[in-house]
Amino acid sequence: MSNPVEDAPELPRSNFVRDIIVEDVRNGKNQARVHTRFPPEPNGYLHIGHAKAICLNFGLAQEFGGQCNLRFDDTNPTKEEVEYVDSIMEDVRWLGFDWEDRCYYASDYFDQLYEWAVQLIKAGKAFVCDLSADQIREYRGIPGQPGRNSPYRDRTVEENLDLFTRMKAGEFPDGARTLRAKIDMASPNFNMRDPVMYRILHASHHRTGDKWCIYPTYDYTHGESDSIEGITHSICTLEFEDHRPLYDWYLENLGIHHPQQIEFDRLHLSNTMLSKRKLLHLVQRGYVSGWDDPRMPTLSGFRRRGYSPEAIRLFCSRIGVSKTNGLIELGLLEHSLREELNRSSARIMAVMDPVKVVVDNYPDDLVEEMDAVNNPEDPAAGTRHVPFSKTLYIEREDFRENPPKQYHRLTIGREVRLRYAYLITCTSVEKDASGEITVIHCTYDPATRGGNTPDGRKVKSTIHWVSAKHSVDFEARLYEQLFNEENPDTEEDPNKDFTANLNPKSLEVRSGKIEPSVRGAKPLDRFQFERLGYFCMDRDSTGEKPVFNRTVGLRDTWAKIESKGR
Repeated sequence: MSNPVEDAPELPRSNFVRDIIVEDVRNGKNQARVHTRFPPEPNGYLHIGHAKAICLNFGLAQEFGGQCNLRFDDTNPTKEEVEYVDSIMEDVRWLGFDWEDRCYYASDYFDQLYEWAVQLIKAGKAFVCDLSADQIREYRGIPGQPGRNSPYRDRTVEENLDLFTRMKAGEFPDGARTLRAKIDMASPNFNMRDPVMYRILHASHHRTGDKWCIYPTYDYTHGESDSIEGITHSICTLEFEDHRPLYDWYLENLGIHHPQQIEFDRLHLSNTMLSKRKLLHLVQRGYVSGWDDPRMPTLSGFRRRGYSPEAIRLFCSRIGVSKTNGLIELGLLEHSLREELNRSSARIMAVMDPVKVVVDNYPDDLVEEMDAVNNPEDPAAGTRHVPFSKTLYIEREDFRENPPKQYHRLTIGREVRLRYAYLITCTSVEKDASGEITVIHCTYDPATRGGNTPDGRKVKSTIHWVSAKHSVDFEARLYEQLFNEENPDTEEDPNKDFTANLNPKSLEVRSGKIEPSVRGAKPLDRFQFERLGYFCMDRDSTGEKPVFNRTVGLRDTWAKIESKGR
């Protein structure tokens, strides 16, 4: 039999969670099984922080020949929707992972959870409490001082069973009573100060309908759901470290399978908000067009903007896993994206701010098909034909009538190379009444087809272009970071309006001209617009005037940092 530890490929970076699993498998713990889970709450769309957890849980299961469940922790019907469930499934699949037939819901276990709650009541370890939510918080006390016992803590087992049964039957209004665990009101860990297990909530559930009017809390549900599913390694983010003693208490007092909980650092990404509550606020108040707005850090937003799942997986691998929360620079994510898109994206020529160029000595009716390389990083991508004619468009910034020093692009009397085409020399310009250049006149050298220089003369600049007669009008949506502040997730002032930090220049819409090969493109196809950046055809794009979202620019500071470090 193969050894999953020996057969597994090494991860690119040190991973303490993996080290724990390696040791557990080596020692035969859990019969050397590795069974993880990804447990999102269906109360919003997944974001880039969830991608880290997805890659970790599914990746470790794959590496060790184990299994990873997808489980929806759906215990709050007022905030959960089928739309979120569907989006989560789509995102996990898009990232490249498969839960096979292991898609579960915490609501699948509501009957069992109720029976276990009754078991704890009978054991004298849970009681029905009539305190309001505000009173419960008051009774819990403050750090450094013990809380006070609820006046209902000493109800008899019989009374608690009767009240809990009546809670389930719907006799009481919302918030009138709760079921609480009887643990320790003097514990320094507030999670252990008689936490709420069930609350009354007369609300329809997206899966169970109106069957229940009491719902278990997340803290009561989570560990037991892991136990039911036979999870071996319950991998959580660091904010659940203080909850682990409570999960342990439930599992030990119920006498059921006890998964090992391991906490790791959450992803904090610069200039990025990863609070689902605040992201929902942006959607509901119209600050963005929806959960898949390309400025949103959601996986659906990244997908629409043109990110590839390979780039996100590469990023998650690079940032590693630790026990200390830190801030990761957005530039590292963009570096991973550029690296992957550079390998996989077809090149295409587009002009964002066009100015007309007339090649005066080129035949009026001649059209030539120039061979253009689809991707120099991928020889198998082949070439395409780009039409060349007498009248072209180039970028306005690629011409200067009075150029500054070190300007090597087109100006009067200077020769430049047109990508894949010819060398041209500017002879004159036309201007409108305001003095803006409307036409640039040039001549071409017929001996330089394909940009070659048979005589060996040096040309310092190569610029891109499109044929005016054959070009396609397109719309470009230029996206930037949504927040100006480096760490918008952390706010010292709870009364501060976090939307005041939104970047007013996060979206600029431009029009341009693009080569005709784009007519065969489909929504979400990715391209590198030569010299301009990486773009993705928007999902709502039409053939009349295609829309492209800028995924990321070409400049890559991280690439320079990495090259210096070698």
